[in-house]
Amino acid sequence: MSNSDTTRLPNRAEVPVEQTWDLSSLFPSDTAWEAEFQKFSEQTGGYAAFRGTLHQSAARVRECLELDSQIERLGDRLGTYAFLKTAEDVANSTYQGMKGRYLGVASRAAEAASFLRPELLAIPDDRMQAFMADPVLADYRLVLERLLRYKPHTLSESEERLLAMQIESAQTPRNVFDQLTNADMKFGTINVSPGQTIELSHGSFAKCLESPDRAVRRQAFHQYYQVFTDHENTLSATLAGSIKQGVYQSRVRSFSSARSAALFPDVVPESVYDNLITAVRANLPAVHEYYQLRRRVMQLPDIHMYDVYVPILSDRQRRTEWEAAVDLVIAALKPLGQEYSDVLTRGLRGRWCDRYENKGKLSGAFSSGCYDSDPYIMMNYQPDVLDHVFTLAHEAGHSMHTHLSKSQPYQYSQYTIFVAEVASTFNEQLLGQYMMSQARDDRERAYYINREIDEIRKTIIRQTMFAEFEKITHELAEANQPLTLDVFRSEYRKLLDAYFGPEFIIDAELELECLRIPHFYRAFYVYKYSTGLAAAIALAERVRHGGQAELAAYLGFLRAGCSQDPLDLLRSAGVDMTTPAPVNAALSRFSNLVQELDTLLT
Repeated sequence: MSNSDTTRLPNRAEVPVEQTWDLSSLFPSDTAWEAEFQKFSEQTGGYAAFRGTLHQSAARVRECLELDSQIERLGDRLGTYAFLKTAEDVANSTYQGMKGRYLGVASRAAEAASFLRPELLAIPDDRMQAFMADPVLADYRLVLERLLRYKPHTLSESEERLLAMQIESAQTPRNVFDQLTNADMKFGTINVSPGQTIELSHGSFAKCLESPDRAVRRQAFHQYYQVFTDHENTLSATLAGSIKQGVYQSRVRSFSSARSAALFPDVVPESVYDNLITAVRANLPAVHEYYQLRRRVMQLPDIHMYDVYVPILSDRQRRTEWEAAVDLVIAALKPLGQEYSDVLTRGLRGRWCDRYENKGKLSGAFSSGCYDSDPYIMMNYQPDVLDHVFTLAHEAGHSMHTHLSKSQPYQYSQYTIFVAEVASTFNEQLLGQYMMSQARDDRERAYYINREIDEIRKTIIRQTMFAEFEKITHELAEANQPLTLDVFRSEYRKLLDAYFGPEFIIDAELELECLRIPHFYRAFYVYKYSTGLAAAIALAERVRHGGQAELAAYLGFLRAGCSQDPLDLLRSAGVDMTTPAPVNAALSRFSNLVQELDTLLT
């Protein structure tokens, strides 16, 4: 096979500009970024004038909060630009340097502002209540109410300053993981069809797992995981370091556990997390039944992890070019109204999106923007992977949420991850229902039913398994148990056996999957994917089958930013996540879809 027969990833400079995002809404150039970065560096010195004065008056508190908001808002622009430029090519030292410099100044800004919380919390309760009743603080009343919740978990000014000084170094485990997995690890090439060899990467790995050729899937799986095996000790050490950092932070702040600390900002009781795991565990027999249905229909002698991503009806797999994918997404989201569709159309047909994979580009997909920029979308779009059309709808949900949340003042515009995953998976639900409605026959309908089953499996079932892994490993660390490679493998293997069932073949390499999940470096994050999809299923049904009131409630939820706590926002939209009902309903839907698929295919 000659080099000319191998599909090579382009270097960043070789990517056509129209396929990339236009970051000018952040900064028109690196030079402009540098000028604002200098202002940012200088502004952080403004905190000093407020130290020791916040008890004086409500007006003084407002002045300080306005400065803090101004600095944070500029920092958002600077940090977003540096992050997005770094994501284009993680090996680009110029942008790595910009990101590092930003983090350095942001760390010093946090250090300079470290007096703010303890000083506000030191104000006597009666005086603080009088301040909050003053109209001058009306725009910041909710900010202060939320801050006061942290009183039992806030340290002295000097201790807060020391913690702020650690912000940059605390990123080391995640930074090592990112550099190792995105820049240093090489996966070689793989022959995916006669005459076609591709470079195996994080992005193309997904494409290989959707191949109807089992030999390609098997080779890609083992070849990909062999590289993780080669680095298993380093990856184990970085994950252990991240977990220990989380445990340390929770203990320092007097939380009962790292999990309680992570759930505290969203005002989410731990019962929501535990109810999720209990509900999914109770419904695992239906998941095991689905795997065996998949094995029978695909006529496989056994079933492995590399057999669960390829569509059961692989002959119905379709190639969807970028423009066609945009058309599908816009058509599917029509129930959200003309204004929503018009804004999204301009963004997707314009340059919100960085579309395709290039050498060194960050893997996966995300939406990222700030109050003063477009809501950008990074993709590594593969036209042959149908899931990437759904990924586009997913990230568009995030971006439109960001756009609509700007109707709030800056301090209430930054919605939490807990509700963000509702906005994104809601869009996927509408897309799935739209594509089912367009099916020309039972086999095509079965194809899309299979896709929705797999979405629930990947988002609710799989992410709950991840959430349980995080719970277990943090509890081990909190009990002062060692977090070694063998411990990670052993605990993860137990979960694999439980979630996949006794008839599923678990390859030994799969025990290392826990070492390649980026979200584990933001502990207790992944459960929100599960709760988010459960809420999205319920809300999508309300909007699809409801009227203007249901649509208005949902759009009001998107526009609300963080002006209410997450569970309250969802209640206002029409779903109560403090009960297990939405999760159970989603899992009942899963079981019913499996039964319909069985009827259509057997």
